[in-house]
Amino acid sequence: MPAAPKILAVASATDLDFRYGCTPAWWQIWKGLYEVGVDLIVTPYRGRAVESPWWRTAPNPLYREAELFAGARGFAARLKGDTLLRRGEEHPDDTVGDKLTREAIWRYVTPRWQRHIDRILERERDVAAVIVFTVPMAHLRGIPPHVRERYGVPVVFYDGDVPMSLPEFGGMDTGFNYYHGADPSEYDLVLSNSEGGLERLRELGARRAEAVFWAADPELFQPAPVEKEHDVFFYGYGDKFRREWMQALVGEPSRADPAIDFALGGKDFRGDIGNARLIGDVPFNVFSQAISRAHQPERDAPLARDRVRVLDVPPVRARGVGRGDRLESA
Repeated sequence: MPAAPKILAVASATDLDFRYGCTPAWWQIWKGLYEVGVDLIVTPYRGRAVESPWWRTAPNPLYREAELFAGARGFAARLKGDTLLRRGEEHPDDTVGDKLTREAIWRYVTPRWQRHIDRILERERDVAAVIVFTVPMAHLRGIPPHVRERYGVPVVFYDGDVPMSLPEFGGMDTGFNYYHGADPSEYDLVLSNSEGGLERLRELGARRAEAVFWAADPELFQPAPVEKEHDVFFYGYGDKFRREWMQALVGEPSRADPAIDFALGGKDFRGDIGNARLIGDVPFNVFSQAISRAHQPERDAPLARDRVRVLDVPPVRARGVGRGDRLESA
C-alpha cells in the first residue's frame, strides 16, 4: 500500500482567536486534504501551532518575535486613537516605514524561516509539495527557489484574499500589503480564491495562476434546529472596501423598514449600518447556529419558506464576467 502523500503547509495562522478571515477556511481545506489521504504538516507564521485530528504540526520558529511585532503595531494604533494601523483603500502608498519593515524582515525573519523549512524537509524526507497559505509573500522571498533547487519540491502560494490583497488595494488593515517586494514567479503555482484576479496575478509575475474557489464543509455548515432571532444576518471582518455595499444592503433597508431585524456579526463596521444590531464576534464552533437563527418574515412569500443567509460578499467590484473580469475599487 503506497504511503500517504505529505504536504507541508506554511500558514498565516492556525489559531482561530486571531479572527483572520482565511483561517476557518484553511481548517476546512486541511480537513478535506486529510479526508483524501494527505499527511499534512502545518506550521504557522503567527501564533502557536494548533493540533487537530486532521493534521500534525511544526512550531512557529519566531513566535515571540511575531507577537512582539503585533503588540507594537497595536500600541502604535492606540496612540493614534484607533484599533488598527490603517491603509487607504485605493493605491495605498508603499511608505518608508513599510520598506524599512521589509528590510528588517528579510535580514532577520526570512533566513530563520528558511532554516525552519529546511529542518522540516530534511526530517520528513519525502514531502511532495509545500503550500504557503496567505503568509505575506514578500516575507518569504528567495525561499521557494531554494526549496525547489535543494529538495526538488514544488512550492505553491494560495492567496485567499484576492482581489483585496492586490497591491493597488493593499489588503486588510490587520496585515501587510504583501505583494510589494515579492516575486510571484518564484512559485510553481499561485492559487487564488478569485478567477477575476488571475490576470492581475500573472501581470505581477506569476508563471501559472489558477482559481480554487471557496467552499463550505457540509459537516460544519448544516441547518441547526434553533429559534429564529433575526431576519437578516451578515458576518464579516469589518466593512473596508465594501462600505457602499453595506449602506445599500444593510443601512438603507434597515431604515426603510424598521420591522426587519438586521444583525451584524464581526467587528470594525465604520460605515452606515442603519438600524442593524451589532452582535460582535461569533465563535466558529457556533457559526452554523448563528446563520440558522436568521429567517424571512412570512409576508415575503414565496421566499418566506427559505432561511435567509447573508454571507460575506467580495469586497471589490468586478466588471465583466469570466476570464475577462476587470477589477476596480469599491
